Formats: sequence, C-alpha cells, structure tokens
Amino acid sequence: MQFNFSRLCCLLGIWLVPLFTYAGALDLAVDQQVQTDIAAQRTQQQIDSLDDETRELLAEYRSILNQKESLAAYNSQLEQLVSSQQDELASVEDQLANIDTTQRDITPLMIKMVEVIEQFVELDTPFLPEERNSRVAQLKAMMDRADVNLSEKYRRILEAYQVETEYGRTLEAYQGELEAEEQNRTVDFLRVGRVGLYYLTLDQLEAGMWDQETKSWQQLPRDAIQSVAQGLKVARKQLPPDLLTLPVKTPEANR
Repeated sequence: MQFNFSRLCCLLGIWLVPLFTYAGALDLAVDQQVQTDIAAQRTQQQIDSLDDETRELLAEYRSILNQKESLAAYNSQLEQLVSSQQDELASVEDQLANIDTTQRDITPLMIKMVEVIEQFVELDTPFLPEERNSRVAQLKAMMDRADVNLSEKYRRILEAYQVETEYGRTLEAYQGELEAEEQNRTVDFLRVGRVGLYYLTLDQLEAGMWDQETKSWQQLPRDAIQSVAQGLKVARKQLPPDLLTLPVKTPEANR
C-alpha cells in the first residue's frame, strides 16, 4: 500500500490550522484575563487607597470638629470675661467720676470726728492724759497730710474711737504724775473702766479718787487704801480677778 505523503501533509495542515487558531485565541483570552486581573488589582489598590484617605479625612474632620467645639466654649468664656471686665471698668469709671464728690463729703465728717474725740478726751476722766492727747494730736496732724490717703485717715480715726471705747470696759494700772498744788508726785493709778479713777502713793499711805463733777482729786479715808491696793494687784494680774470694794462717786451722793 503506497502511503500518500502529500495527502497526509494536507490533512495535517487542515487539522493544525484550527488548532493554531484555537491556541492563539486561548492565549489572547489568557492575556485578557491577566490584564483584567491586573486592572482589578489596581482598582482594588485605588479603592484601598481611597478608603485609607477617607478614614484619614474622617479622623481629621472629627479632630477639627472637636477643636471647633473647644474654641466655641473658650470664646464663650472669653465673652463672659470681657463682659465682666467691661462692667467692672464701668464701675471703676463711676467711682473715679464720683471720687471728688466723695472726698468733699467725707473729709468734713472726718474733721468733725477728730474734733469730737478731742473734746471727749478733754472732758473725760483724766487717765493716760499724755497717751490720749498724743493720739488726738497725731490725728489732727494727719488730716493735713497729702501723703495719707482718704481710706487710711478714716481707718486711723475709727481705730482711735475703738481704743476709747475699750477703755470703758477694762481694768488698768499704770504709774504717772499726780498734779498737786504743792508739787507733782509719782503715784500708781487704777482705772476701773470709766466708773472710777483712783491713785495710791508709792508708800501706800494715801489714796484718792477723781471727782468728775468738781474736776479734782479727793483723798479717800484710810480704810479704802487696802481696796485700792488690791485693785492695783488685780489689774497687774498679781491676784486673780475678785470682787473689789471701791468707793464710787454717784449723783445720789451729792443730794
């Protein structure tokens, strides 16, 4: 049997042509799928990138929102502070506008208060005369001083009134000069509030009391010397507080 090589080649050619055609189509499909996969991967990367960017933008937005709320609260606080300062400034301006009027009103009052306390010391029982007269003199000199402000002047005047008030409810012993017609003598004075003012000589042989009506010292009987001496010891805290029996000049005594 004679083999027909030409026919075989023809048959192989007929069979191989579709095969090559299919192989080319398959390669083309594979290439297209690869390109599609690459494009999908790039798209996914873009999506992932956009997603990350979106999250960053969202975080930045929230941060800006929080800053906005903080700034709003801060601005509100500043507005209240500015409003309060404006009110305070207006009050200060009003006070400055009225300060001249205030000084004109209160200065004559303080001068009168100094005059009253001077007269009071002069007419009162003559205890601690040097200390009290010196205090009054200082107040009078202070009123003419420009370097002492108004509030300080008023404070010192009130302080002097307070000291005078305290004298009325305290017990005090001190040494001083007893003025007499013959000669002055150093004696111990006993002040019992403003009820009584007594003296006792240093040798404890003579005692006396101040008579406010006659404005003079009256010598006490000898039996009163011990009471005055005891009162001096109590005032100096040499004895515990005790009931003192001292003579007192009353209006009934002169009737």
